[in-house]
Amino acid sequence: MIELVTSAQMRAIETAAIESGAVRGLDLMERAAEGVVAALVTRWPGAERACVLCGPGNNGGDGFAVARLLAARGWTVRVLAAAGADRMPPDAVSNARAWTGPVAPLTAEALAEGPQADVYVDAVFGTGLSRPVTGELARVVAALARVSARVVAVDAPSGLCLDSGRSLIPGGIPARAALTVTFGWRKPGHVLAQGPELCGEMVTVDIGVAAWREAAGVTASLVTPDDPAFAQLDKTTAAHKFTHGHALILTGGMGRTGAARLSARAALRIGAGLVTLGAPGSAMMEVAAQITALMLRRIDSPEALAEALADTRITALCLGPGLGIERAAALLGALREGGVKPRPTVVDADALTALGPVSGALPEDWVLTPHGGEFARLFPDLAARLSAEPANGPAFSRLDAGRQAAARAGCVVVLKGPDTVIAAPDGRSSVHAASGAQAAPWLATAGSGDVLAGIITGLLARGVGSYAAACTGTWLHAAAARHVGPGLIAEDLPEALPAVLRRVIGHPG
Repeated sequence: MIELVTSAQMRAIETAAIESGAVRGLDLMERAAEGVVAALVTRWPGAERACVLCGPGNNGGDGFAVARLLAARGWTVRVLAAAGADRMPPDAVSNARAWTGPVAPLTAEALAEGPQADVYVDAVFGTGLSRPVTGELARVVAALARVSARVVAVDAPSGLCLDSGRSLIPGGIPARAALTVTFGWRKPGHVLAQGPELCGEMVTVDIGVAAWREAAGVTASLVTPDDPAFAQLDKTTAAHKFTHGHALILTGGMGRTGAARLSARAALRIGAGLVTLGAPGSAMMEVAAQITALMLRRIDSPEALAEALADTRITALCLGPGLGIERAAALLGALREGGVKPRPTVVDADALTALGPVSGALPEDWVLTPHGGEFARLFPDLAARLSAEPANGPAFSRLDAGRQAAARAGCVVVLKGPDTVIAAPDGRSSVHAASGAQAAPWLATAGSGDVLAGIITGLLARGVGSYAAACTGTWLHAAAARHVGPGLIAEDLPEALPAVLRRVIGHPG
């Protein structure tokens, strides 16, 4: 598990470490600077000239320490610093005073006029940025864009909110780095919104505070294939189809069954023992002509759905893909009016639209899977906060939105996107960051969301918990897309799952 730590949580951890007496703040700053130097000399082994930009806070103190360490290695180092270094935090002042070389003003003009450097160290703003960047410092950040291929950012490219990945530069964008070095743990802003694009290569440096991690109450993490739920993907030699559940996936009418068939194929590929498509009478022949291993049942009405769900062997349900809003609303009514034994249910696509704005708790065993537009219809106030330009930091993030949506809905919410957020009503949350080596841009194709709904449904049918199924399914969905690569269409995704599963669970072949 790779945990994500907010700026406030990181401060709590560092404070607990310092107050324990085991370490000083200066020690942590020195370790951070040593980590930056090690990372940048590895990235640019032939470099020997650096320009270090030091801001007015502790990030600037890190910058002065980096400058001192590089000079000790024989580098030619030029330092630009914000005015009023004596007003920096005490540890930062100590590092500023330890720098014995000249200091130029931190201005865009000074940066442009100075000799060209091999590496630029962005230590202007880090985790503590809480106000919009304006004036001369905003111009400095903009000037860094011209040398972005040789910028190493200390904790964050300046102007990036590390809690949200959003810009704190009104009308502009943060600096861009080729390399970002952070300390202890990654922060949400490294993987959310603009963060992956602006941070470049990420290096996380251990500064010796892991023992105080409990002081922060960390609840967010990245989805990785070493999460415990992935162990549930395998099947034992004693397994048979009834030990891995029975998923029921509802279709729309004639000419609208393709999306549900994609979902059903994915549910079967992920290992559900049986998968049945529930179609209205008008679509029965259409579906029957298109399926083989899938089963088919006629479900015209809410009453027919209730009758189908009287079979307790059905262990998961999916409704929404291609369902049509009117049919979705009627079938949702059957689930919410009682009299039907609850079971884990994926609510996607048209069913989300039929659901409308969520004002109270839904059944706790539901999983909502909205993309951005659907999320705005379900939670318009949260979507509005996400789209508004932040007045200060920490800015409202997709993690915040996902957590608040899950708490309101009383069930798991999967807010889809390149940075998919999975949130549970108890406060747990994860991010699947499809960026860098994990990027899956070919998922931007019709039907890919229907496949994700089916994967999650299949995992639910197999008995995987709602939150774990959403996290695991999201990772597998993107991994299947990377396996196929360019030219992917949604039909390819279920067929790529066997190869992905073999890698994840360690089977030969």
